[in-house]
Amino acid sequence: MAQENIKICIVEDDDDIRFLTKQVIELSDNIHCSAEFSSAEDFIKHVDEVDVDFVLMDIGLPGMSGTECVRKCNLNNKNIDFIMYTTHFDAYDVFDALKAGAKGYILKGGDPLKLVEDIFDMAAGGSPMSPQISRLVTDSFNQCNQINNELHKLTKQEWEVLSGLNKGLSYKEIAAGKFVSAHTVRAQIRSIYEKLNVHSKLDAVRIFQKNE
Repeated sequence: MAQENIKICIVEDDDDIRFLTKQVIELSDNIHCSAEFSSAEDFIKHVDEVDVDFVLMDIGLPGMSGTECVRKCNLNNKNIDFIMYTTHFDAYDVFDALKAGAKGYILKGGDPLKLVEDIFDMAAGGSPMSPQISRLVTDSFNQCNQINNELHKLTKQEWEVLSGLNKGLSYKEIAAGKFVSAHTVRAQIRSIYEKLNVHSKLDAVRIFQKNE
């Protein structure tokens, strides 16, 4: 998409923030705010009438959240690119929005000119993210890689034991299912704790669940 005549829609329930955001993005002659909505429900009601290239979507909206709105639009095959524009910096909110289909995640309160640059970046095929969000995503991938490396240390038998713990089975139930003694299962669990560098069944199961 050429960096000219970029049409933006803003979904924001705070009137002042919505007005200021419009003023900021229209600092560039090449960006125009073609639609504004104060709720996700109102946006969805008019989504087929809106002529936009990108939507700046808040998360903390009254009623339906911005993330749920993105998810709903994607499930209904609406060909819209969303950029989350929000104050929410919780890891769950970030990854939930990205999994829902958001193409970018920008925190409010940054340099106005940077927001304009981010919109141009989006138009050029990028996925703009505030530095804090990029760091959060990178740290998460590094943590996942570390967890995967730790899990790869487990033998097939230890993996089966850990899977049993995740299902809530007792040592005796795991032993019966594997046709071994409870003593053997306890030894395997001690080995699991050592390889995963944890000290409890709960911590081991949490690592297992993160790999699912």
